Amino acid sequence: MSSSSASPASSSPTWDPRQYLRHAGPRTRPFQDLLARVPELPAHGRPARIADLGCGAGNVTALLAERWPQAHITGLDNSPEMLNAARPFAGPTAGGGRIDFGHADAADWVPGEPLDLIVSNALLQWVPDHADSFPAWTKALTPGGVFAFQVPGNFAAPSHALMRELGDSPRWRERLAGVLRGPVHVREPADYLTRLAGLGLTVDAWETTYCHVLTGEDPVLEWVKGTGLRPVLTALADDPAATGEFLTAYRDLLRRAYPPGPHGTVFPFRRIFVVARKER
Repeated sequence: MSSSSASPASSSPTWDPRQYLRHAGPRTRPFQDLLARVPELPAHGRPARIADLGCGAGNVTALLAERWPQAHITGLDNSPEMLNAARPFAGPTAGGGRIDFGHADAADWVPGEPLDLIVSNALLQWVPDHADSFPAWTKALTPGGVFAFQVPGNFAAPSHALMRELGDSPRWRERLAGVLRGPVHVREPADYLTRLAGLGLTVDAWETTYCHVLTGEDPVLEWVKGTGLRPVLTALADDPAATGEFLTAYRDLLRRAYPPGPHGTVFPFRRIFVVARKER
């Protein structure tokens, strides 16, 4: 999922929808699991109004229309590449609702109208201090409205730790200074629960570790090239030789950390989920 913001120390990464969607199945499953825990939205005598913050390529936005076919759903992202990929999903939906898309930056986005659901899938890890926006976002919820999101919780996993260690090595330290993120932007489930409960919401927070089985050559590298590695690929985009050198070194580290097995390469991936409902 593309970011709606990057940290001040780095430029916003350039996104590649095709690379991101190479693992669309396992990437979509957490969003489906999140939606399964979202309760029925309040009825206010009109179709539900939904915002998908960090909509990416629009494929998960379309899942919202399956759950709430009459809803007016707006997907928001700051990536022109992702918004262009999402465009085919825009328009009337089969249930009489509609989907549209627009540009927004989650770092300063404030809802301009009451919303019945604000949902965000694998976005907030890119947004420093995103919990500081919770008061404004939840204030915009209608009575009984829901704020639901999931974020990766795997920043200590080898896939990310090795990337940071390589980026901080003497060869790359100066070139990639401030580009790679640590786990500081993502809170633990209990922290999110405490923050949102303090705003008067009823909160369901949990975590899940998926054991994805990936196939193909260097599948973990191909996965990360669609998400966590985007800042590095963006920073080195003007230097193909440096890009190739970094990818080769990182690939070799990943091969040792995630060796292929007889049924594929097992890629454990922890995610954090929160569903918070406003009182009616």
